[in-house]
Amino acid sequence: MTVEAAPYSDTRRARAHRAWKSAETIKGLSDRLIGIGPFGLGLDGVLSWVPVVGPLYSMGAGGLLLIHGMSGGASFLTLARMAAYIAMDTATDAVPIAGSVVDMMFPGHLMAAKALQKDIEARHGLPDDVALKRAPKKRAKAGKR
Repeated sequence: MTVEAAPYSDTRRARAHRAWKSAETIKGLSDRLIGIGPFGLGLDGVLSWVPVVGPLYSMGAGGLLLIHGMSGGASFLTLARMAAYIAMDTATDAVPIAGSVVDMMFPGHLMAAKALQKDIEARHGLPDDVALKRAPKKRAKAGKR
């Protein structure tokens, strides 16, 4: 009995789709736990008010996004853009009160996650379960009875 390994491109696609889903989770937790129209609030904004904890969370979540980006095969340009968003988001925590306000308003993790997801979609398409959810519903044609 012979077991065939999955083709290389399938495993790379699977890793990319796992990275896409992880990015979805991180952006939701970090910047969109509570969403009101185009504005959102997540752990990153709330924890930015707690000294030491805010920057640690921001760097940790950002680092995790970058790791997923590398494992998902994102381009160097996408990884650089993600790093810039995360650096800006984390740097705002250095300024005492105004930095926390800015951090609440600047969705750096969300922007980095979207950049990663866009890269993955361009290279590998959407994950199958996400594509099914986003597919337009077929409408029944109004016709003769």
